[in-house]
Amino acid sequence: MATKRDYYEVLGVQKGASDDEIKKAYRKLSKKFHPDINKEADADVKFKEVAEAYEILSDPQKRAAYDQYGHAGTDPNFGGGAGGFGGFSGAGGFGGFEDIFESFFGGGGRSVNPNAPRQGDDLQYSVNLTFEEAIFGAEKNVQYKREETCHTCHGNGAKPGTEPTTCHKCHGAGTVNVERQTPLGRVMSRQTCDVCRGTGKEIKEPCPTCHGSGHEKNTHSVKVNVPAGVENGQQMRLAGQGEAGTNGGPYGDLYVVFYVEESDIFDRDGGEIYYELPLNFVQAALGDEINVPTVHGDVKLKIPAGTQTGAKFRLRGKGAPRLRGGGNGDQQVTVKVMTPRNLSEEQKDALRNYAKVSGHETNEQYSEGFFDKVKDAFGGSKKK
Repeated sequence: MATKRDYYEVLGVQKGASDDEIKKAYRKLSKKFHPDINKEADADVKFKEVAEAYEILSDPQKRAAYDQYGHAGTDPNFGGGAGGFGGFSGAGGFGGFEDIFESFFGGGGRSVNPNAPRQGDDLQYSVNLTFEEAIFGAEKNVQYKREETCHTCHGNGAKPGTEPTTCHKCHGAGTVNVERQTPLGRVMSRQTCDVCRGTGKEIKEPCPTCHGSGHEKNTHSVKVNVPAGVENGQQMRLAGQGEAGTNGGPYGDLYVVFYVEESDIFDRDGGEIYYELPLNFVQAALGDEINVPTVHGDVKLKIPAGTQTGAKFRLRGKGAPRLRGGGNGDQQVTVKVMTPRNLSEEQKDALRNYAKVSGHETNEQYSEGFFDKVKDAFGGSKKK
């Protein structure tokens, strides 16, 4: 039976956590376990676990199904069941009990046609993106190894000109009944056929290319259209780009996980972008009109006189595209007034005059104290 940790436990939040709490927890953990940052052996596994938990809990419909049915509500393969939530099957709803019963007595269980088409395995591929590529989208060509249908035998595993035959031992069932002695007496149990290994077919002359497997390992290329607004840790499913299926079954899927580099000057939370704007004392005191960088290019921002450290301005529509629609977010600008350092005598004289006009003492002792107050007021400190 598959074992998975509770998604809320993975993100370290309560079941009733808000969307913002879930997003903040995901951002913190995805940075902590990012393989490019965390070099521990299990960092990649933990990162994928965090990404999977966020994918489910950030989607209202998937979260509702998970809250009601657990992992079975979002993963039909969870627990090995083939008949619905929780692994229950058929009318009786006791798939797990039937498997246990069958392992002892070999009867009453569900039979699986070994020749039925089966979908191939899914694959995962990581794509690194710059901050700008995540904002505006990009086109990436990726190459990876995958199992493909053998081009020589077209998947049947037999040498060209020959065909697989029905297994002479299990007669195509893929399993055989074996009598054995148990504490309850002699019983029949069902086991995988040792001749065909459960396929129900025998290959007298194997294909020279795949040696009877029906698959061959090849390098596969696919174009990935990265959507504008993608975030770190999010993934995209590309149907049919995984491993080859068996018995004519479809290919599995490819899950592309995006790793986004951090920006040198911007921070991002969804569609919102944050920027810290440095201002000098004169700009903050007298006001100014300056160019502010955004991901969309520089824009002019009017700074009113008397602006203090920590003041915030909002640039509408200058954030990142919202992945699920709704246009761009905003860019939030936070002011940081820079304290002057290593003042010249001329600059000190100007500040002394300012202190005098403002009613402060002008002797050197009090002037130095005034400098301290100016620096403290704008987030700085006097050099020792």
